[in-house]
Amino acid sequence: MRNAMLTGFVLALSSSAWAGEAQRSSVKGDYVEARTASVFAGACHFNGEVVTTGQDALMAWNIQSGRWNGVDLAGTRAIAVVKSEANLAEKAPRRTELIVDASASADQAKAMVDALSAKYSRSLGEVISVRRAPIQFQHQGKQYSVSAAGIASLSVEAMPNDECCKMPHLVWYEPLVPLAHRKVGYTKTALYSGGSVGEPWTRSDENSAFYGAFTM
Repeated sequence: MRNAMLTGFVLALSSSAWAGEAQRSSVKGDYVEARTASVFAGACHFNGEVVTTGQDALMAWNIQSGRWNGVDLAGTRAIAVVKSEANLAEKAPRRTELIVDASASADQAKAMVDALSAKYSRSLGEVISVRRAPIQFQHQGKQYSVSAAGIASLSVEAMPNDECCKMPHLVWYEPLVPLAHRKVGYTKTALYSGGSVGEPWTRSDENSAFYGAFTM
C-alpha cells in the first residue's frame, strides 16, 4: 500500500511537470538579429573587429504561434537591445533592454518577457529595462524590416547567392538564438537611439546579421 501511494505521488509529480512543460512548448516564429561586427568576412576583417567591436546587438522576434504559461503569444513581437563590455562571442557580462510591442496585452507582455528571460538568459544577460512601444516586424521573402519607433530599427536582406552556405568557413559567429536553417544576412541599416543599456549606435552595409525560424 505504501509503495502504491509513493508510486502514485511520483506519477502525479511527473504529470504536473509534463503539464507545466506543455504550457511552455511550441512557441514559434521569425527571428532576425544584427550585430556590430561582421559575422561573415575574410579572416583579416574578422581579426580586426573581434577585439574592437561586436559588443552590441539587436534581436527581434515575431511570434507566429504558441503559448507560454497558458498565454497565447501569437502575434506578439519583441526586440532586445544587448550590450556587453566585450565581443558577444565572449562570456563577458551582458545588459539588455527589452521592448515589447504596445499592441500586446498585459498578460502577453509579461509572458513574453518571462519566455525570453527563461529561454535566452545566456544571450540576454541581465535584463535591466523593459518598455512598451509600437513594433513593426515585416518579413517578405528574404527581407526583414523591424522597428520600434524612436528606439531601434534594423533592415536585413539575404546575401546574394547564399554565399554563407557556400563558404561556411567564413562564418565566424553563431546566432544568439538557436535557429532552424539559419542564414547570414546583409545589414542595410541597424540603429539604436540610446537608452538604459548604452549610447546610440548605427551600423550599415555589412554582413552582420542572422535570420531564420526559431522554436522555444
